[in-house]
Amino acid sequence: MWLKSAWSKPVVHLLCLLPLAGLVWAGFNDGLGANPVEKLTHETGDWTLRFLLITLSLTPLRQWTGQASWIRFRRMLGLYTFFYVSCHFLIWFVADHSLDPGSMIEDIVKRPYITLGFSAFLLMVPLAITSNQAMIRRLGRKWKTLHRLVYLIILLGVLHFLWLVKADYLEPGIYAIIALILLAHRIGPIKRPGARSSPVTR
Repeated sequence: MWLKSAWSKPVVHLLCLLPLAGLVWAGFNDGLGANPVEKLTHETGDWTLRFLLITLSLTPLRQWTGQASWIRFRRMLGLYTFFYVSCHFLIWFVADHSLDPGSMIEDIVKRPYITLGFSAFLLMVPLAITSNQAMIRRLGRKWKTLHRLVYLIILLGVLHFLWLVKADYLEPGIYAIIALILLAHRIGPIKRPGARSSPVTR
């Protein structure tokens, strides 16, 4: 099966870089619209949520299909999620606040949706730092407890998006429904027909 093949991870890497390549191409070909900074900020934020939801879906997908190989891509996708959220944050920090921490903090305090988004970003930092095997061994059982923060992060991210939009709630609404389904799976895992019960893991 292709999930176990040597070329599956390189293919997933390329797929994960396609959104970035698309934005770079658009930037060099006047494809970012009248407000390029706003377009880049929104696109990187959208892709952060998409990658986060895809990452969280791998465990249910493994349990439904019976293919444990889906988990091979979880760390990679989690790190790409952090990459896109870092781009999202840096564009906002550089373009909107000119690398001024004081201006940034004022914005975080004044605008609730910024508070939610920044909180989600901060919570993702320790998850990215501890995503390697050395930290998994060092933290032991605490590693799994720490990485359960991802469920709070996805809620904060969806709320950040919902609070940001002014009128069209369709896209954030879809993300919210998917997130709730994944959280419901965390409480009671969805199993493929005839599958035996197994411990729930992220």
